Amino acid sequence: MTTHAPQAAHTVTLPGSLDEAVAALAAIPAAVPVAGGTDLMAAVNSGLLRPAGLVGLGRISEIRGWQYQDGHALLGAGLTHARMGRPDFAALIPALAAAARAAGPPQIRNAGTLGGNIASAAPTGDALPVLAALEASLVIAGPGGRREIPVGRLLAGIELLHPGELIGYVRVPLLHAPQTFLKATGRTGPGRATASVAVVLDPARRMVRCAVGAVAPMPLRPYDAEHWVASLIDWDGERTLAPEALTAFGDYVAAACIPDPPPAPQGLDDGTGHAVQAPGEGTLPPAVLHLRRTVATLARRALGRALA
Repeated sequence: MTTHAPQAAHTVTLPGSLDEAVAALAAIPAAVPVAGGTDLMAAVNSGLLRPAGLVGLGRISEIRGWQYQDGHALLGAGLTHARMGRPDFAALIPALAAAARAAGPPQIRNAGTLGGNIASAAPTGDALPVLAALEASLVIAGPGGRREIPVGRLLAGIELLHPGELIGYVRVPLLHAPQTFLKATGRTGPGRATASVAVVLDPARRMVRCAVGAVAPMPLRPYDAEHWVASLIDWDGERTLAPEALTAFGDYVAAACIPDPPPAPQGLDDGTGHAVQAPGEGTLPPAVLHLRRTVATLARRALGRALA
């Protein structure tokens, strides 16, 4: 069904299937797909975006649920945060459910979708570090059929959505192992993350996977910290770590994601023939140091909870 907005140049198309949505986008290349619209409509209302048309995805039932497939969960891109926050989904992918519950106030959780969180790629998107830590992949639907790409490649800009394409599904490995998500906000209650951390244990491969969100344009994976702490865990025993190791892991993650600035240039002289550092160089500003301490605390607590 196609309806026309008050201005004839703008159309709103409401397809009933993913294939119909792809066809609608192909027919109007400048159209924009919209599900919950929590980010898109804010951009429209502020004058930052004037799409030639909208392709509404709210009537596509096939992308509003999930199914099991070869040891994975195939999540529809239309899943709302509210739906992912419910207990049955939390039993399936606990960290993603925790991120969904932290996504904002009820009106945002009821409207915002998993696919929208990925497509907008806002650094503060709560689902993004979880999907990065889970090493999820995206099923992209387009005029040429369907293709699958790692979520990290899209978030990093290595892979882009081609004209007429949209995110149909998210494929997530079912690890049946502890996983956690924590975030810090600038105020009490729901809000945008100033930093977030997802930690996933993978006992089958004896791995720890960690992703840090909101501190960079895309989630960051501190691979060296992951490998180091995984080597300390007794995977065949109680999987416990000493408090000192948890603290060191947090510091390791924070330093990897928010590194020290490069050393100051050499050659400055204090008058006695000794090189000195220029004022303000080689040190992090107080706000950045606070952010790094926040990331360290979140990483330490997230791993501690996963191991517990």
